[in-house]
Amino acid sequence: MMPNGWRETNLNSVCTRVAVGLATSVTAAYAKSGVPIIRNLNIKKGYFDDTNMLYLNEDFSLLHPNKRVRTGDVISVHTGSNVGLTCVVPEEYDLAQTFTTLIVTPTDNVLDSWFLNYVLNSKYGEYQALRLVVGGGKGNLNTSDFKQYPLLLPPIQEQRKIVSICKAWDRVITITERLIKNNKQQKKALTQKLLEGSLRLLNSEGKPFDAVWKELKISDICEINPKKSLEPKNGLVSFIPMNAVSENAKLLRTETKHYSEVSKGFTSFINGDTLVAKITPCFENGKGAQVNNLENGIGFGSTEFHVLRAKKNICSQFIYFLTNTSAFRVRGKMNMQGSAGHKRVTTDYIKVYKVKVPTLLEEQQKISSVLSNADKETELLEQQLSDLKLEKKALMQQLLTGNRRVNI
Repeated sequence: MMPNGWRETNLNSVCTRVAVGLATSVTAAYAKSGVPIIRNLNIKKGYFDDTNMLYLNEDFSLLHPNKRVRTGDVISVHTGSNVGLTCVVPEEYDLAQTFTTLIVTPTDNVLDSWFLNYVLNSKYGEYQALRLVVGGGKGNLNTSDFKQYPLLLPPIQEQRKIVSICKAWDRVITITERLIKNNKQQKKALTQKLLEGSLRLLNSEGKPFDAVWKELKISDICEINPKKSLEPKNGLVSFIPMNAVSENAKLLRTETKHYSEVSKGFTSFINGDTLVAKITPCFENGKGAQVNNLENGIGFGSTEFHVLRAKKNICSQFIYFLTNTSAFRVRGKMNMQGSAGHKRVTTDYIKVYKVKVPTLLEEQQKISSVLSNADKETELLEQQLSDLKLEKKALMQQLLTGNRRVNI
């Protein structure tokens, strides 16, 4: 049922221009400055990305005046894997040129640019774009087909109200993303200071720790790849494949297996152990985890894991944070062995890698607690961000189809 006051139309009927950008090679016309050229990689899902801008010389640009865009024009990816992605031309790129994009100029007071942008990037919009794409592996969105793009259009005042609501959600999402980025940067700096001993925390008496630190090899504080555990009474253990750990060294999930299924040919570990991916590029990307809450306290996993088990008077979580420093990963990459594509971090590298360690277990635990709390704060923000995006997506689906109306 058509929402009251809405109408069915197509893109060409509510726009003054639907055209394709430059389709010829422009490499020879590139310049260090001049007229900005907008390419596919500058068009993200709903926003404009100017981190990789190129420029054309003025003479070349003057030859193609109809391929320029104005502030408020909507541009869409014309060809390639991200075909159909759309953004609005920002004010600072007024009169820029475009290359292999589709250019849309909405009719004033009929179609709002940002309303169209939200529609084209919605679930409905993605479906319509894919429906119109022609060609093989590298599909194309033809201008003639794009002109017939079907739209369900509310009055202009309602479009603008919908846009204001969607932009408010976008602002909250952007703020949350910035908070996550800032948290990660602060945690990285805090980790470096705490693990090198330049920042000392307070002990249980409220005084700074002052016990000495020692420079030790990891083999002095850990068992490296210890022997496997005996079978538990009910035979159940946890199993962790490589894809069950993230690139920020978090455990994503476990599988329950019988001891007999995995006790041969897989890596063994127990609660509290730290897993470090040994193979490229998993190691460089930060794959690993500290494992806890395993079935019967026992786990098995990929043969591409190294296992580090804290020795007596060493905090297991402190070991985990040591293995996630950039120094450990960078130096490990430099010491990999093996053929291209199959290089691995060796057990010997881990054994002899030197770290600074507080002699007091209490200080190790305090450092670990502070860093763990910083991780939890970031994880909470990431969950909030995920929830915000889901809620916004659901709300947009209702607003852009007229299932939920707004007050003008």
